[in-house]
Amino acid sequence: MRTRRTLSKDESLEHIWPSFADVTSTFALLLFVLVLLAYVRNLINDKRLAAYRDQIQSAETRLRGLSLDLDKTQQEIAHGRALLATSERKLSAQQGIILASQQELEGLRARLSSIALLRVEVLEKVKKAIEAAIGSAANGAPLVRIGDNGNIVINEGLVFEYNSFALKPSSTPLLDTLARALESVLDDAEVREYVDAIVVQGHTDDRGTSAFNRELSAKRANAVVDYVFKANPNLESKYASYFASTAFSEFRPLDPTETEQAYERNRRIEISVALRDATVRKLIEQYMANVQPPGEPITPEAPGATPAPGATPPPGAAPSAPPAP
Repeated sequence: MRTRRTLSKDESLEHIWPSFADVTSTFALLLFVLVLLAYVRNLINDKRLAAYRDQIQSAETRLRGLSLDLDKTQQEIAHGRALLATSERKLSAQQGIILASQQELEGLRARLSSIALLRVEVLEKVKKAIEAAIGSAANGAPLVRIGDNGNIVINEGLVFEYNSFALKPSSTPLLDTLARALESVLDDAEVREYVDAIVVQGHTDDRGTSAFNRELSAKRANAVVDYVFKANPNLESKYASYFASTAFSEFRPLDPTETEQAYERNRRIEISVALRDATVRKLIEQYMANVQPPGEPITPEAPGATPAPGATPPPGAAPSAPPAP
């Protein structure tokens, strides 16, 4: 059971309420504590602020470094673009050089092709001239053809009897016509420019010794040359310097079999057209003189200029003669 304590008459109220000084001291202490806490808090905040400032400075330093790197990268990119532009210009120039070189090579290929076909073209001229004089075919077979060795072969045959360099009577009409045809061919100045010699070759069959056959084939070749000069004196007076004769004995047979028909085929005369080496050299020199140095533009042909061999003439243009070597 609670009992209420009552104050005695002797107790004073001043012992119950604290004095003003104690209260003031307590408040001062509390204020000091609060100030101390604030000071500590400020110290902590200052350290954090300093740390933040350091971080900001570090970030700013990194940012400046990144900015410098970015500027350097931008400069490198600009330099790379400049190099790329230069490379593209060089590549474009090189492509132009390559195109010019290709055009030069095409011209060279065309000219070399014309050189390779030069002898065949001359032989064709001779063949056509002979055909015009003696006819182009007999019994469905061509009278005149160009053999695999490039020589003119007359299928009617300039043949001889066995062991003889006397011409068969049946061959003399053909030789008469041949003499006139050769004069007609050499009257062409363009052909004469290409031709170095017309070589009449004598051939025998393989019976007898090689020495005897060499002498016999030489006599056969000389017999043909003598006959065509006799049949057409103009041929000798104008073009004798173009003719030569040679002997091949039995070493170039048309038919290696040992039959009378083979022997008769092998006893023959072939006509070879030798071209001037100087014409080939001259053609190459003309090409080299007209080649543009690498990198320089190719000069267009003047109107009316002769196109290069193999070039397509403009529409409506008259066909031109082949260029002189």
